[in-house]
Amino acid sequence: MVKQKTADFTREEELLLQDFSQNVSTKSSALFYGNALIISAIPVWLYWRIHQMEPQQSWSLFAVMTLVSTWLVAFAYKKMKHVLKHQVAIKREEAVTREMMRKLADDKKMAKKEKDERILWKKNEIADYEATTFSILYNNSLFLVLIIVASFFVFKTFTPHVNYVLSVGGAGSVLALLSTSTK
Repeated sequence: MVKQKTADFTREEELLLQDFSQNVSTKSSALFYGNALIISAIPVWLYWRIHQMEPQQSWSLFAVMTLVSTWLVAFAYKKMKHVLKHQVAIKREEAVTREMMRKLADDKKMAKKEKDERILWKKNEIADYEATTFSILYNNSLFLVLIIVASFFVFKTFTPHVNYVLSVGGAGSVLALLSTSTK
């Protein structure tokens, strides 16, 4: 019988583990799902206006594929953010350290350890913000390009309903797949 060890982490260790985990905050998750829902609903307009699919007759198909696509795009956002956060943190480290040292130079009472913690916190905050915004921008752009290419070139000979399912499902799937393979 193996005895499980319960590890009591300090507050700093918990924050450090949280910064490097793939989990996203509730705020980021809401932002991701909100953006993913908006970007996933755009093809509905495309198929309604250009491919002449009536929303009254196709609402169930639109709803299901929009939800599936929303989940796939949000998944891609999360994976891409995790990869980008560490890259951004490395690139911004020197500039953030300089800026924070300039701000904290006047405070002679602050210990070096506390200064280092504040610099690390600021670096993670900036990396998180930049990775989030770039992940959304990159994945939205790629998703829309994939939708246009699939809709007007790859599946153009299919009926509008099949074209919609394959284009939206395929674009979301390719986006999710590409987000897992980035390093």
